[in-house]
Amino acid sequence: MKVLHIDSSILSDNSVSRQLTRTIVAEWQAQHPGTTVDYLDLAAEAPSHLSAESLGFRLPATATLTDAQRRENAVSEALVSQFLAADVIVVGAPLYNFSIPSQLKAWIDRVAQVGRTFKYTETGPVGLAGGKTVIVASTRGGVYSTSEGGRAMEHQESYLQTVFGFFGITDVRFVRAEGVAMGDAKKAAALDSATLQLKAATRKAANQDQAAIAA
Repeated sequence: MKVLHIDSSILSDNSVSRQLTRTIVAEWQAQHPGTTVDYLDLAAEAPSHLSAESLGFRLPATATLTDAQRRENAVSEALVSQFLAADVIVVGAPLYNFSIPSQLKAWIDRVAQVGRTFKYTETGPVGLAGGKTVIVASTRGGVYSTSEGGRAMEHQESYLQTVFGFFGITDVRFVRAEGVAMGDAKKAAALDSATLQLKAATRKAANQDQAAIAA
């Protein structure tokens, strides 16, 4: 089994989402001995945002590419191949200005490839990356989940649920710590809640694996 561990927070050791993804991956490895982990730090090495050069992977195979397009295609190919090879994707996704970090969006734009992670049919799009588990460490400075107004403002969890679903992934789990900027007590409570959530998320995954083996 292969885990792809992705961090996108720019806060380095002060990041709550990084703390949570480390714990999630460690819990997963403890329950799945022999699991290998690929690590991707998007704050340190994010792909460039989409441009005329980086859109080269969407051109026909017979198209003549510039040197810049070939270089960018190699980046996109490496990222989508790494994503498709993973059985489990653990994503650290802090809420930045009501959405996800731009570094994480740049990664999504590179792996959202027709014919690789989705395709279009006469009846609409079909995801091609099903069968994976995604666990998102969702962190928020404020509290958004407990009110209609707060839920309307966030485009973080809702966006990730949509985009991974578009890729055909139906098993998307969120480990949420919110209110982490609302004082020490709120932060401690948020981390305690997230710890319980992540243990439940990884335990559920282990139980599903055992059921699949038994079947």
